Amino acid sequence: MDIQKEFPMTQSGYEQLQEELEHLRTVKRPEVVEKIKVARSFGDLSENSEYDAAKDEQGFVEQEITKIEDMLRHAKIIEDTNNNNMVQIGKTVTFKELPDGDEESYQIVGSAEADPFEGKISNESPIAKSLLGAKLNDSVNVPLPNGNEMKVEIVSID
Repeated sequence: MDIQKEFPMTQSGYEQLQEELEHLRTVKRPEVVEKIKVARSFGDLSENSEYDAAKDEQGFVEQEITKIEDMLRHAKIIEDTNNNNMVQIGKTVTFKELPDGDEESYQIVGSAEADPFEGKISNESPIAKSLLGAKLNDSVNVPLPNGNEMKVEIVSID
């Protein structure tokens, strides 16, 4: 029996994926089909780089559509518990590196909506795994890629 992975995400992350899927289906897919038609008109397909590129793009678009459909089908919307005393998926946590580091804030989200450049980190990332379940003012050891650890203190949870 095949067990499907759940994709935890916020409601806004779910809606964002729905919009992305709609864009792929209604804009990107027709664009790629048109590129294929144009490339076919150039003649011999065996030496037609435009055709090859359009077919590659079509494969990528179809793969993205399938991936997003699967994520949406197995999405688990994270409900806000209004508990700002414990780090949970969907919460924004601010912490500072001990003893005297700067404060950093990240929203912990499911892997489907993670975007570190937007301050959203996956619940599967090492930093999120170490923060999940911690409470306000707790000190937490966060593993670093080099094998060391960084000690942080949780300053706020929103």
